[in-house]
Amino acid sequence: MIDLVLVLVILAMLVAVGASLFVKRHGEATAPRPDWRRTDEVFRDPGTDRMMRVWVDAVGERHYVPERSA
Repeated sequence: MIDLVLVLVILAMLVAVGASLFVKRHGEATAPRPDWRRTDEVFRDPGTDRMMRVWVDAVGERHYVPERSA
């Protein structure tokens, strides 16, 4: 019985990790919306190692968009 529980827990953890690879993080977008204002803030996302640009919408919410290479 304990072996079955352990297998189910491990399986659930693997599914959660796999699903997290396809879920966007809070505030992350693939492209900025036309009404967002570009900021000078750029940072390297430690989880994905991507350069991210900060954009701000009309109400002040921050959005993170991968920086495109020029």
